[in-house]
Amino acid sequence: MHAAITKPRLSFWQLWNMSFGFFGIQFGFALQNTNTSRIFATLGATPDELPLFWLAAPVTGLLVQPIIGYLSDNTWHPKWGRRRPFFFIGAVLAAIALFLMPNSAAIWMAVSVLWMMDASINVSMEPFRAFVGDKLDPSQQTAGYAMQTFFIGCGAVIASLLPTLFTDILHVSNEAVNGAIPDSVRYSFYAGGAAFFLSVLWTVLTADELPPEDIEQFRMERAVKRGFAHSIKEVFGGFVHMPSTMVQLAFVQFFTWIALFAMWIYTTPAVADNVFGTTDAQSSAFQQAGNWVGILFAVYSGVSALAAFILPVFARATSRRVVHMSCLVIGGVSLASMFMIHDKNMLMVPMIGVGIAWASILTMPYAILAGALPAKRMGYFMGVFNYFIVIPQILSGLVLGFVTKHFLGGHTVNTLALGGACMVVAGVLTLFVKDSAQPAG
Repeated sequence: MHAAITKPRLSFWQLWNMSFGFFGIQFGFALQNTNTSRIFATLGATPDELPLFWLAAPVTGLLVQPIIGYLSDNTWHPKWGRRRPFFFIGAVLAAIALFLMPNSAAIWMAVSVLWMMDASINVSMEPFRAFVGDKLDPSQQTAGYAMQTFFIGCGAVIASLLPTLFTDILHVSNEAVNGAIPDSVRYSFYAGGAAFFLSVLWTVLTADELPPEDIEQFRMERAVKRGFAHSIKEVFGGFVHMPSTMVQLAFVQFFTWIALFAMWIYTTPAVADNVFGTTDAQSSAFQQAGNWVGILFAVYSGVSALAAFILPVFARATSRRVVHMSCLVIGGVSLASMFMIHDKNMLMVPMIGVGIAWASILTMPYAILAGALPAKRMGYFMGVFNYFIVIPQILSGLVLGFVTKHFLGGHTVNTLALGGACMVVAGVLTLFVKDSAQPAG
């Protein structure tokens, strides 16, 4: 058995450089989460069809993340390292998809590009999660994930505001002329594609990677693992060897991501109906609602960026479990309260609570998990962990439309309340998670 390499403590700016790529990655996710339902609706989709069209996103994550995690675990280049080649390839493909998405002329085109865009973003994002486990000592891992969360929040704030900024400051048209995607949305995606590529490139060029503990043994093991059949066995065989902490977190993630998926799909039609008084996606009021949802999402993203540096302090004073439980309950109650609000400005209040939950969702589960995973399979298990994000989204995509139409009166704001209840359940389940690597206070 080899002694573990002592990982050097990184400076603030080293943490900054290795995490900066997430600033661009979140441009992609924020534009997707804020505008995809708006694009689908503008192209003619009905509210009960939206979850089915959104299935492209979680299905690609289901297929891509464990495979990319496995491949990156078994990659090493003396110059480019283990994870950075995947950062770069994903960034190139995602930038192309972001340029294509707002030029979709039909729903089938938009759904197809969503598949490409989400797959590409996942190729870049999954190795970033393992990157923290690779480079940082356990005493710095919570801070590392918090830095990622900070950049996720900052990127999401700007990306979510882009349609409003183009409309109000640059006076770009926000109208869906002849059923086409508004120019404000198109230009936002173009800016997002450039930001995605340049931010990831910064991390690729400024961050280094630690080599395998024993490079000769690594090469021997990699030679043994070559072959399609062995790779498939490795990718899917690890499910039976998941650490108990990962299994416990899976239940928390399941209910958490049902809530988030409901929020991303239905906030635009819910706000349009409940606040702006319209369900007509071709109307000016609906497009105004779409811009306002961008502002609301910017609020929760901004709150998460600030909370990212506060939550580790509370975690040291209490525990990561207690912090995550508290944040999820706050977020769930906040999301559920939206069905009672009919003033657009008051909607910012629940977004503060959602932002607190989002900061914890992006930080605490990964910090808890990293301490329970074997170092050699960090990327793979982080990819497998993504299954417990995408499976609830796939389930939601299959049933939320039916539930909304037949049990919730067709009012999508009621679906947001259901999502809030799921997030509260996730908070309660956090109390049953064992965090054996909790840092000392």
